Amino acid sequence: MDHVSAARVRPGLALVLTAVALAGPLAPAAAAAAPPGTEAGLALAADRRTASAWLPYWGDTEAAYQDALEHADQLHTVSPFWYEASADTVKAEDGAGNEGVIDGLHRAGIRVVPTVTETAGAAEMAALMHDPRRRAAHVDALLETAGSRSYDGIELDYETMATTGDRATQERVRTGFNLLTRDLCARLHARGKECVITVLAHVRGPGGAYDYQHLGRVADTVRIMGYDLHWSGGDAGPLSSKDWYEQVLRYATDTIPRNKIEVAFPGYGWDWTKGTKGRAGHLTWKEADSLRKQTGADYHFDSASGTPYFTYRKNGAEHEVWYQDARGVAEQLPLLKKYGVRGTGLWALGFEDPDVWAALRGQ
Repeated sequence: MDHVSAARVRPGLALVLTAVALAGPLAPAAAAAAPPGTEAGLALAADRRTASAWLPYWGDTEAAYQDALEHADQLHTVSPFWYEASADTVKAEDGAGNEGVIDGLHRAGIRVVPTVTETAGAAEMAALMHDPRRRAAHVDALLETAGSRSYDGIELDYETMATTGDRATQERVRTGFNLLTRDLCARLHARGKECVITVLAHVRGPGGAYDYQHLGRVADTVRIMGYDLHWSGGDAGPLSSKDWYEQVLRYATDTIPRNKIEVAFPGYGWDWTKGTKGRAGHLTWKEADSLRKQTGADYHFDSASGTPYFTYRKNGAEHEVWYQDARGVAEQLPLLKKYGVRGTGLWALGFEDPDVWAALRGQ
């Protein structure tokens, strides 16, 4: 989903995550022989941390935090969904900047790169980003946020501005975002902090609100939201598919260095009510699995897409639920390997099938 949707699930907006230049894998014999605490052992531990994940500020944040600590050996970065930007200010969400969470993640060896979203929309953001004075004020506000705690960087998850169908406005968003990210990433790097940019998945051509090639140059990581092929406002179907990932990865690796790419997997699903025009309901994997068992629905797996689904009836209406689980992730991961992409992400901590972590460990 777009994060903003998930985030606003808390109803509202619909959502993806960080890959850094990791050391190449040790040879099998060296890996087997490397004891903990030695230089080789530390290198092996770092090599295993190929994932990042978002930590939502709504719901059971403590459970999400504990989820991160439990899988610290796989997570190099956690991005708490803590901030929302307007023109020249950055608003903190409930619980933002929790020092206990930041310190606990750091003790576990996990970098903390908080997420900043925006809700201004395409036209307003385009105007802001093309105005040197307003753009500078916006960057200043982001830098102030980055320096407000012991953060390791900032992640921009600017999705609302990307959802315009007007090509001229979309072009202004793309060129304006290039200016904004150029300025922000340079100033973050000058302070020794990471610049992470999250983008919607793109499959071909130069269009869209994100200039992948530019972002691949200026950012440390480009997180690609690998979900919402079918979304809450559209027809029922898989959130991702093998064919779609093939197209997304082909385009991404043609434009962005592979060691900067991260593909985020969904830990959620959508519940569509057939015969209605309303939006689908959001379900975490845990909620979807519980609903399937509660309604006695059969588990189905669509091998073509690599995603599970089920149907059930409620109050006379037929529902169709598509989501993602560990089996699906395991079937889709080989596509990342095919394109030489090691970085994976998860939307979001506390949402997922617990067995996903075992699947990701094989990446």
